[in-house]
Amino acid sequence: MAKTPAKVAQSPQETVYLWDGVDKRGKRVKGELRSANELLVKAELRRQGIVVGKVKKKPKPLFTFGNKITPHDIMLVTRQLSTMLNAGVPVVQSLDMLVNGARSPKLRDMLREIKTDVESGLPFAAALGRHPLYFDNLYCNLVNAGEEAGVLDGILAKIAVYKEKSESIKAKVKKALLYPTIVLFVAVIVTVFILIFVIPQFESLFKGFGADLPAFTRMVISASQFMQAWWYLLIGGGVITAFGLIESHKRSAAFRESVDRLSLRLPILGNIMTLSANSRFARTLATMFGGGVPLVDAMRSVAGATGNIVYEKAVLEMRDAVASGQQLNFAMRQTTLFPDMVVQMVSIGEEAGSLSDMLDKVADFYEEELDNKIGALTTLIEPLVMALLAGIVGSLVIAMYLPIFKLGSVV
Repeated sequence: MAKTPAKVAQSPQETVYLWDGVDKRGKRVKGELRSANELLVKAELRRQGIVVGKVKKKPKPLFTFGNKITPHDIMLVTRQLSTMLNAGVPVVQSLDMLVNGARSPKLRDMLREIKTDVESGLPFAAALGRHPLYFDNLYCNLVNAGEEAGVLDGILAKIAVYKEKSESIKAKVKKALLYPTIVLFVAVIVTVFILIFVIPQFESLFKGFGADLPAFTRMVISASQFMQAWWYLLIGGGVITAFGLIESHKRSAAFRESVDRLSLRLPILGNIMTLSANSRFARTLATMFGGGVPLVDAMRSVAGATGNIVYEKAVLEMRDAVASGQQLNFAMRQTTLFPDMVVQMVSIGEEAGSLSDMLDKVADFYEEELDNKIGALTTLIEPLVMALLAGIVGSLVIAMYLPIFKLGSVV
């Protein structure tokens, strides 16, 4: 059995070394070098005309923060690779420069593994495919098409733009949901604090009144007594329910589909989710088809990029229809998920042979529309959530002061 070339060409693990010495002018200098061992560091320093003093491994920090590969890191690496390849720098040398410039140890290790695989003869797309957590099928398919067509730099530029647009949409949707979630969480914490610690103080005061309390006050006191007696069950039940929902969303495709289908029908959020799914569909398909990936092959990756199971199933059905000879615009119309404007633009693009350009225009339109919707939603939701918080706290305060007002009127 033949040996795999990857094992033969494995490069030693590099380490960062701190050094100091004296240069040719007699000036004391110091710095750091990345190398496989201390001897190679000393040899490199002597080659530069430096009389070596001390060489030691750079100590690892006690606490490491940010040692995580983010989508922004992948986007930045893609953009830098595209620029270097466009300037005529070979892939291996470009990867070597990225390894030396990477700030995150985890990112540096991953790039070094990719570089080693490419040096051993593995295609660049296959080397990326060994890290599916960061380079999905869409990314690898595009890189493979770029390698085969000899336009890898252009394809990487397209991927970088796609990553930028995709992350921008995700950030906007998260921004629209984050603020009300935080405010509602604070409202729950404040309400629980008042019910457990503040209301009992008023309750002991009211016992000396010798008069019937208002119905609203009695209801709040009953809620306070219930919370004091069963707070651990309520909190435990809430945590268990949240954990159960999260696990069900991870493990059950039927549950995820129900959640995604419901999210599309919600009054305000549903419109945002629909715009987001249409935008992702158009941008992803435009990037892949424009990058030279055949339409049928591209649609499998496009399905997973829509971010919604309902749209994912619809795109896979469209893929089967297109594979059987139907036009894309006709298959889209059958799903009833895509607006007429999108279907018509795709139809024009298919007839004119400019499908990628038309899909880019659709994506631009929906991204702008999504931005406007989220801006309007954020502006509208801030006063509504603050009014809700004020209403909850205000109602509890009023409930506690009603008996005092009633006592004052009697006196």
